[in-house]
Amino acid sequence: MDRGDRPVAGARTPPAWALALVPAAFLAVFFAWPVVDILRRGLTAAGFSVLALPSTRRILWFTLWQAVVSTVLTVALGMPLAAALHRYAVPARRAALLLVTIPFVLPTVVVGEAFRVLLPPSWVGGVRAILLAHVFFNLAIVVRVVGGLWAQLDPRYEQAARTLGASPARVFASVTWPLLRPAVAAAAILVFLFTFTSFGVVLVLGGPGTVTLEVEVYRRTAELLDLPGAAALALVQLVLLAGVLVVSARLQARLAVRQRTRSPSDVLAPVCGRGARLLVAVAGVEVALVVLPLLALARSSVRVGGHWGLDWWRQLFRAPVTTRDVDVGAALRVSAGYLVATVVIAVVVGGLAACAVAYARRFASWLDAGLMLPLGTSAVTVGFGFLLAFSRAPLDLRDSVLLVPLAHALIAIPLVVRAVLPVLRSLDTRLRDVAATLGASPWRVWWTVDGRALAGALAVGAGFAAAVSLGEFGATAFLYRAASPTLPVAVVRLLSRPGESNAGTAAAAATLLMVVTAAVVLATDRWRPSASGGL
Repeated sequence: MDRGDRPVAGARTPPAWALALVPAAFLAVFFAWPVVDILRRGLTAAGFSVLALPSTRRILWFTLWQAVVSTVLTVALGMPLAAALHRYAVPARRAALLLVTIPFVLPTVVVGEAFRVLLPPSWVGGVRAILLAHVFFNLAIVVRVVGGLWAQLDPRYEQAARTLGASPARVFASVTWPLLRPAVAAAAILVFLFTFTSFGVVLVLGGPGTVTLEVEVYRRTAELLDLPGAAALALVQLVLLAGVLVVSARLQARLAVRQRTRSPSDVLAPVCGRGARLLVAVAGVEVALVVLPLLALARSSVRVGGHWGLDWWRQLFRAPVTTRDVDVGAALRVSAGYLVATVVIAVVVGGLAACAVAYARRFASWLDAGLMLPLGTSAVTVGFGFLLAFSRAPLDLRDSVLLVPLAHALIAIPLVVRAVLPVLRSLDTRLRDVAATLGASPWRVWWTVDGRALAGALAVGAGFAAAVSLGEFGATAFLYRAASPTLPVAVVRLLSRPGESNAGTAAAAATLLMVVTAAVVLATDRWRPSASGGL
């Protein structure tokens, strides 16, 4: 058994069942209950009638094929970038990796707005804009997941093939590709899941002919008030995603290849030869294209009537003149408040859950799998489930300020667990033995030994939770109060209104959101211990 799967302590730590009580109760109330409510409402005659509509079949078909095409494009463009940044010692390699990663951590409405100001107006509302935005958003998955394995492949395999006279193409097809297939499959599945459940990008860039399941669930809930129909569609999406996850698990198990790996620093090769220079040139163009939407968004926030100016930035913090005006300053304060509440809930519940999984001897895999379930569920489904389950007795949270942070925390907790668990599993258990020998109680041992490591890992988890809360839009769109929208909701509201002032203010708000989110994630990545996980 691998060390990462073993319980890391027994009598030296608090009982795992006690640590698991709060996370298990949180998961049961805020994930299982809403899902059961969706099942109850979706499995009705009214729900099934929606599934028989021709428009539903068109939406399902469009959701499926745009996700497939987005995945193929992302993998095709991400492979050269992964090779150049993880196999060759190119100049500014770390900076390029950072630039490619930034789009993935941006709020989806910011990505949508960036492409809205970059692309010709005739493209907005069509599928081309959605596909480009999906590639831009998910490119980091391929670069990080595939590149992470590529960077550790033993170069002696390829050198042996070249010594036997194989061409570069033959070396790739017969040696490199079979070793990379598990990582490529894992990255492709992740991209498919994210594009299949895309909401913010499609809402900002799409039109009447580009409606996905997520958007249709939102439309039937918010505009048509057809809760059974929305529940039936959310149920279909849950079943499809569960099927994809099952198939992907079996596919990755079949493609897995045992191999020797090397340290990434040992694998980096100098850029020599025509093929390597061409690959690096292509990667350079792709990095420039990734930066282009971000620069376009920042530029549009300082262009006022054909001139440079800060009018839209001043507008952000100006008090609204009428009740119909969007108060961006108030939205920023609301987002900050939700951020604090989300971080507190996610760190407490996620920290306890990580400890329980690390210390448990029997139920660790079940609790770990249960905690990861919200990560495989779309944010729209989470928000819709909250709306159904917590808008009536016995737990009516419609007037509670914690409703939105609880939904954000449900999405953030798996990231906190993934940040903390590797650190706990890497601890030397002999330290606990020494502390116990000196007479410390199990709680004192845990606080003295594990507490130090937990502090740094929880800070990383808090950074992930803060980034999730800042940019989350799918669940928030169902749950926010009309008088107190979050910053992403305020951006969408501004975009839905005509006029240069609204568009410019939306660009400034989106730029602010982009800078703050990127700063939070970059700081988190800088402080992250080497043993912690993350993209």
